[in-house]
Amino acid sequence: MQSESFSGLHAAIIMDGNGRWATQRGLSRFAGHRAGAAAVERVVERASNLGIASLTLYAFSSDNWNRPMPEVQGIFWLLRAYLRMQMESLRRRGVRLQVIGRRDRLPALVLREIELAEARTAECNGMCLRVAVDYSSRYAIAQSFGRLSSVSHRLVEEQIHAVNLQAGAIDLLIRTGGEKRLSDFLLWEAAYAELVSWIACGLTSTSRPSMRRSANSQ
Repeated sequence: MQSESFSGLHAAIIMDGNGRWATQRGLSRFAGHRAGAAAVERVVERASNLGIASLTLYAFSSDNWNRPMPEVQGIFWLLRAYLRMQMESLRRRGVRLQVIGRRDRLPALVLREIELAEARTAECNGMCLRVAVDYSSRYAIAQSFGRLSSVSHRLVEEQIHAVNLQAGAIDLLIRTGGEKRLSDFLLWEAAYAELVSWIACGLTSTSRPSMRRSANSQ
């Protein structure tokens, strides 16, 4: 792992498997997403307490637009609710919020909550919480190339970091749904990341205690 301790660590989480977790229990997919949102609160609090420098969460990929519209609307409702309810908590912990991804396709109410939360936490100097919404790494890389008049590894890297708000290379990448693929998430930054595929969605369930115990034991 690139970082020798939690201090300075950039961790990233692909938050998937919530819908499958709910379906297996006879619940709606929205219930799964709601359980995942509740887990995010605990993860953010724990990561901040550990001194992690940057935490990037893959909340909504550009491919997720292909899901049924009621599910998409439910995810955006949860995002708005999280931003409203957690903004003051983030400020108290000194957590700075940044959202990466396309903004031109987001609903106006979602965009307003994002901009407000970013503005209210802009002066915080603790952990940087980055939430990827309508995000595609391939799109971000293409945007980076479009900014260049000439191409070199250094220039491409600089532009990619600029598009993705300067978080730098990822040290640890966790995928909670058990899948073993990157799914168009931070492809450049994750080149040398340690990868963990962990079936850990729905942490509120007693059937998923292992990740919670591991986090509490650190």
